[in-house]
Amino acid sequence: MNYYNEIKNELINNEIYKKVKDYSKNKSDLKTYYNVGKLLSEAGKHYGEAVIKKYSIKLTSELGKGYTTTNLKYMRQFYLFCKKGHTLSDQLSWSHYRCLLGIGNYNKVIYYVNIVIKNNLSVRELREKIKNNEYERLPDRVKKNISDSNKLNIIDTIKNPIIIKNKYNTKDISEKLLKQLILEDITSFMKELGEGYIFISSEYKIKIGNNYNYIDLLLFNIKYNCYVVVELKVTELKKEHIGQIEVYMNYIDNNLKDIYHDKTIGIIIVKKENKFVIEYTSDKRILQRYYVLT
Repeated sequence: MNYYNEIKNELINNEIYKKVKDYSKNKSDLKTYYNVGKLLSEAGKHYGEAVIKKYSIKLTSELGKGYTTTNLKYMRQFYLFCKKGHTLSDQLSWSHYRCLLGIGNYNKVIYYVNIVIKNNLSVRELREKIKNNEYERLPDRVKKNISDSNKLNIIDTIKNPIIIKNKYNTKDISEKLLKQLILEDITSFMKELGEGYIFISSEYKIKIGNNYNYIDLLLFNIKYNCYVVVELKVTELKKEHIGQIEVYMNYIDNNLKDIYHDKTIGIIIVKKENKFVIEYTSDKRILQRYYVLT
């Protein structure tokens, strides 16, 4: 088999196809690069790794730019990635896949593929999520079950740590300033928590007996159909924080939640986690996350 001619024909046909049917050129790109990657993989088995450099020089000479050794290696990686079981999605461009092919962890790549499809992310938005280590900040259980979204619940989607942009560049901040930073970019904050959040209020006023109390942030998650109480602390997690948020959650369940809503979730965002306090918390709807200022 003449692998070089097969590869050359695939690339030429793709260029012709794109000129005639521009509206579906991304699908053609992905199919072509998959086929080329498969041929390169097979050629390498017969002729060794050096064949890619040889083909790159010939293709560049005959077809022009775009067929560097690096690009051909990406095509081979693309084929090998898909060979593991990934079904091609034309909702991702070749540029999306190029961002992901350097990642060695298959589950990690699948996670980012899924969120690109779900949220229609641009290449720039995808790069930002990778840069912010979004996958690494997921709970370990989620990483193991990343291909089965049915096993995920609202708690699984919340990142740890929570990244908060600090435009004031101050190391030590008050709860008031922490809340201000969050509210100034509330959309980014809710994305740190996961999908489906909508903002209801900050300093949400509730009356317990003769006293008024104020919930730092009250959210609702439309995907998991529940209210979410968020409390902010600029200290290590303390046992009294658990009691405080539990009271707020029960208040919301008794006074705001409808019968068709699921029970309220509580998130305590702290400067430093305390695994011992959270370990002995009986209410598993309460969880802690620590924040990082960037």
